Amino acid sequence: MKKFLKWIAIIVILVVVVAISAASYVSFALPDVGEPENIKVELTPERLARGKYLAHSVAVCIDCHSTRDWSKFAGPIDSNQLGVGGEVFDSRIGLPGEIYVPNITPTGIKKYTDGELFRAITTGVKKDGSAIFPIMPWQAYSKMDREDIYAIIAYIRTLQPKGKTYPAHKLDFPLNLIVNTMPQKATLGKRPPESDTLKYGQYLVQTASCIDCHSQEDKGTRIAGLEFAGGRTFQLPGGVLKSANITPDKDTGIGSWTKEQFVNRFRQYAEGNMQPQSVKPNEYQTIMPWWKYGNMKESDLAAVYAYLRTIKPISNPVVKFQQVKH
Repeated sequence: MKKFLKWIAIIVILVVVVAISAASYVSFALPDVGEPENIKVELTPERLARGKYLAHSVAVCIDCHSTRDWSKFAGPIDSNQLGVGGEVFDSRIGLPGEIYVPNITPTGIKKYTDGELFRAITTGVKKDGSAIFPIMPWQAYSKMDREDIYAIIAYIRTLQPKGKTYPAHKLDFPLNLIVNTMPQKATLGKRPPESDTLKYGQYLVQTASCIDCHSQEDKGTRIAGLEFAGGRTFQLPGGVLKSANITPDKDTGIGSWTKEQFVNRFRQYAEGNMQPQSVKPNEYQTIMPWWKYGNMKESDLAAVYAYLRTIKPISNPVVKFQQVKH
């Protein structure tokens, strides 16, 4: 019996040592995506124009990193608070922890080199080497054209310095360890010519990370076979929002939509076309940044439509919004 207990004790000790070693490795050795590049992004007029378009209307960096007015439909941003960050993601939306959206004006990124910004955007690793929680879709940005990333860096460097910096994220165990395993080295792509409608549309859909919001997840992992079929759940103060099916299924997706209907659905929210309407508690609300995507070029929206028509149609009826029951 003593010999048996001795072996049990040895096994327990080994398990503890392995567990501690694994936790230490994940905590201190990861993420491991390499050092930031030694680059300097020149602020050319062409880059600034392209960067503004991408940051506002395609990758919508400005939408997430600005103050949004959630008392109005689709949370329009405060144009006086561009890039200041500060929105909090926490247990109110089912997140096991607390994450502040960072300030990306020069106030928040002044200590970042261009290489460190490039690494953060494309691999999900901050200046200090810690992981960025993938609320920011760096996985999508990691496949963008290098020049487009340069353009975004150039543009956010020109934002008016405002606001303050925010605390680092606080995540509950084991998510605080798991997040360190998420960053990956970038696999940059090439921006296709706009004349190649399908490939350019695919590039825009990738850059806008449409698949993330419009696909269901199970414990943070996308459910294979339901890409773009909608139904991902978002907890809002007034109810539960589910994303739309944007596959070309005729009954539950956009299969019956014409190109003109698709483009107009976005363009109605273009700047100057309408004013944001107030939303009362428990009324339908959405996190879809219509006010930003609405300013995409019509030709770009047409390219997005053309590409979405080529993906697998999936029948998945979605109830977009359900009120909170008291």
